[in-house]
Amino acid sequence: MYVLRKISPIIILRFAWKHIIFFLLWSTAAVFVFHYFDHEGVNIAIPFLPLSTIGIAVSFYIGFKNNSAYDRFWEARKIWGGIVNYSRTWGNHVHSFISEVNADSGKMNCDVVNEQQQLIYRHIAWLYALKLQLRRPSSFSIKIKKSVRSLSEGQPERKHWNEEVMPFLDLEEYQEIVKYANPCTQLVRNQGAALQDLAEKHKAINEFRFMEMMRVQEEFYNLQGKCERIKNTPFPRQYAYFSSIFTWIFILLLPYGLVGLFVGMDTGADAHSLMWLTVPFSTLISWIFYTMEVVGDSSEDPFEGFINDVPMTALCRTIEIDLREMLGETDLPQKIVPENGILM
Repeated sequence: MYVLRKISPIIILRFAWKHIIFFLLWSTAAVFVFHYFDHEGVNIAIPFLPLSTIGIAVSFYIGFKNNSAYDRFWEARKIWGGIVNYSRTWGNHVHSFISEVNADSGKMNCDVVNEQQQLIYRHIAWLYALKLQLRRPSSFSIKIKKSVRSLSEGQPERKHWNEEVMPFLDLEEYQEIVKYANPCTQLVRNQGAALQDLAEKHKAINEFRFMEMMRVQEEFYNLQGKCERIKNTPFPRQYAYFSSIFTWIFILLLPYGLVGLFVGMDTGADAHSLMWLTVPFSTLISWIFYTMEVVGDSSEDPFEGFINDVPMTALCRTIEIDLREMLGETDLPQKIVPENGILM
């Protein structure tokens, strides 16, 4: 997610320079073609009124697409806000609800510190596993243009799992959960089994506390399911695809409308002295429309790890630090900071 108030011109040029060059060449070619046919007595200019009508229609269509794409992003961000809040609630429950001694016998039930650490660490593993699952490319997310890709180079997925998930689990449990199609689901199930063991075998939590902690686990399932719904449901292609088609139709026709407009404005001896204004104005207008189209295109899939997406890595690290501090740990990782204004 880009977090600076202003977007660097370098980033804008990095993403747009190829299309700007194309717009320059296309509008220049349109001027030369118009000039050639005009000498032949043929006027190929397009009346600007129908062209402006197309531009207005395209603007409304792009606006609807961008609003819908932003709704997907904002919903995803609210879901991860819920994950942050319930994760802290989970840490508080683990720290407060697990008793050191049996209320009836007065004897130690289990190694409370170890059990608390396992529950906290398994949840941290769930966070990173969920992030990695959501960032797996899907059949429809691969289509995202290279112009909106992340500025950071990605590592192989297995390396991420070994570095981010494995340190928080026993080796045996890690080797077991990675075999499943949905490791996150199995991690929450393992949390439930661990809570059941604490309640029934060790009597370390009473029935009320057990139910309350299971309710939080249920909420993690709900939040995971909401993320998967956004991930697995593509933005309606009829809006995304035709928005792109309509934008390019307008861009390709634009210089042929502008050249006729500028020639008609020139009343001097040289009737074509103003036609070259078509090149800068056509390039500028084309870039504006193309940028509006790309903004929506880059926001419709908020979990892909692109520069406009939900900063799941930073959120996972924030939760990890909070939960490990609840355990009294001091050797903590640093918070994720933006690089080039981008928070991943």
